[in-house]
Parts: sequence; structure tokens; C-alpha cells
Amino acid sequence: MKTIEQINDRIKKGKAVVLTAAEVKELAEKESVKAVARMVDAVTTATFSPMCSSGMFINVGHARPAVKMERASFDGVPAYGGIAAADLYLGATERHPGNPMFGGAHVIAKLVRGEAVDFSASGASTDCYPGNAVTGKLRLDQVNQAYLYNPRNLYQNYNAAVNSSNRTLHTYMGALRPRTGSVNYSGSGELSPLLNDPALRTIGVGTPLFCCGTTGYVAWEGTQSYPGRTRDEDNDVPIGPAATLAIVADLKHMKPEYIRPVVIPGYGISIYISIGMAIPVLDDDMAFRVSVRNRGIRTNLVDYATGDIVGQIDYETLLSGKAVICGNREPVPTRTMSDNRVAGKITEILKDWILAGRFFLREPVKPIPMDSALQKFPVQAGED
Repeated sequence: MKTIEQINDRIKKGKAVVLTAAEVKELAEKESVKAVARMVDAVTTATFSPMCSSGMFINVGHARPAVKMERASFDGVPAYGGIAAADLYLGATERHPGNPMFGGAHVIAKLVRGEAVDFSASGASTDCYPGNAVTGKLRLDQVNQAYLYNPRNLYQNYNAAVNSSNRTLHTYMGALRPRTGSVNYSGSGELSPLLNDPALRTIGVGTPLFCCGTTGYVAWEGTQSYPGRTRDEDNDVPIGPAATLAIVADLKHMKPEYIRPVVIPGYGISIYISIGMAIPVLDDDMAFRVSVRNRGIRTNLVDYATGDIVGQIDYETLLSGKAVICGNREPVPTRTMSDNRVAGKITEILKDWILAGRFFLREPVKPIPMDSALQKFPVQAGED
């Protein structure tokens, strides 16, 4: 048994043993769970994937004369102004009204690169806000606060997508070939943070993390968090989408190479977010959890033409590049939306941060609820 306090003390003294997710799994192939628990203090995990439910809070400062900014845009992309006079929220998937290939994700990435963006805002005049419009250019270093607040990131597993229809379907999972001609998926498998702590024993509100090149934190449970999903009896890993996390991090300290806008044809705009987490190896149970392999992580095959679950598939098969599915005789290609090369790099960076005493673990301030149920929209189409 170890505590997070004890592990942090070892980090301060330069004695902590930190392995990446890939390294600990190789160790676990040779050593017992008890040996892994005894030898390893922390394991670094990561993912670099499209995370549509992301966006930026920004305070642009007050104009002269002051304007109550009810309507605003950055490079022509609408932002939400119903918060206060100079506080705005720009969603990553918000599109430019005249250019569907450009949106909030592109604006956020430009700001992180240090570029200026065109800003405009307007609102009704009041005694305390006599102005009614303002325009100008803004850079990140000119504003007081700008931070990502992402309501739903870091899905704990996610469905793999197929398409039984006779035409190609263009989805947020990419283009799905007709007649079950491909399998698309998103996730880093055994590198993924929430799959190395499936019961969320060490992850909760306040947990520090790597986010796009800087330190961020778990702010709350994520929207659509559904930890109560069916789990594998052997390793407790959920089968299909389960828990999610809300993430917050300072935009001003992010690195351009770890945040990337993307246009998904036929769907729209999204943003690649990089997240890394350090999982403390507190005991034999946590050592067992961080030893999970891709062959032991299964997810559902969902037919995006019908919405039905048509099978299951493991990540070892997904990552192999080919799979025999749904009664097909010949294998079909598997395609990932995630970038595991970057995810692997992040596990190495976070490991270096810990060994250098730049990053410490902490007990969650509040656990993530494990009894949340996935709710359907309460009003069906056609109802009053």
C-alpha cells in the first residue's frame, strides 16, 4: 500500500519510479502484479483525439466607451455573449456563417499560435454601458483571461463505427464505407487515461493533468458521463462509452503542436485536444488496472445507419489495421481518428515533468459519480 503523499515525497527526493503506459505493460508481461505494485509509483497515460465538446472562455476587457457585449465574433465566428459585459464563450465546433471550413477551433488554434484575430461585438446601450459596438484585433497576450473549459473530454472508451447502408456515411467518426466496408474508431486504447483507472479510484475533481502542453485540471464530471455502462467481468473496463470529464486549462500556456483544428468532411469542425494523466500505483489493484492490454479492451460495434449495436471488437484488432466483422469473409480496414504517436509522446513528456519535480499527483477533491445513467432526450420528434 502506498499513498499519494508518499509518492509525492519520493518525487521531491528524486526517488520516484515513473513508467509510461507502454513501459508498465511490458513490465507486467514479465513480472507479477505484486511486483509491479512494489516497483512502480506512477504511470503516465495520454490521448490525442477530436473532442468536439470543447471551447474557450475569454475576457476581452472593457471598451471605451464601455459596451455590453451581447453579440460577438472572432474572425467572423459567433461567440456566446450571454454571460456578462466582457465575458464570452467560443465553442470549438461553431462555424463561420459564410465559410463552413473555418470555425471556433481554428480561432482557438490561431490564438495559441500567438496570432491576432479580428474581434467585433455589439449590444444595447445602457447608462453603465453607453457604447453599442466595438471592433479591433486581439491577441492572447492582450487579454486578462483565456482558458479552455471543455464540458466533455476524455471518453472512457467509445464505440467503433460501421455502416450497413448502400452509401458512404459522413460522420464525426469520419467517412464510413457502405455495406460494412470499414471500421472507424477513436481512442488510444491501453494508453488512454480512464482505461488505466476504470473505476476512477484516483481521478476526480481537482486531478491535475497535461492539457495541450500545459497543466490543467479535472473541473467536474463530464456531460454524458455514464460510468454505469456494462463492464468486462475480467478487468472492469467498460464496454463502450462510459465516464467523461470536464477539463479546464489556461490557453495562454498551451503549445500549438498539442491542439489542432480539424474539418471532418460531411460533419463539420472539431478540435484535437491532447490530455495526459499520471495514475498513481497505490496497491495491487491499481497495478492490475494499469497492466491492461489492448486485447483486453473491448468496445461495441455500432451501425451508424441504424443505430444498432451489431457486435464487439477489441483494441488489439482495431490497431492491427484490419478486422473481420459482421459475418464478412474478408477483413475490412480499421481507421482511427486518434493520433497514438502524439499520445505516446505525451506520456514521455509527462514522465519527464514528474521526474523533474514539475508535476505532482493529488487526491481528488471530489470523486466522479459512478452511478450516472445515460438519459434520452425527453421529448420525441413529433410530440407537442
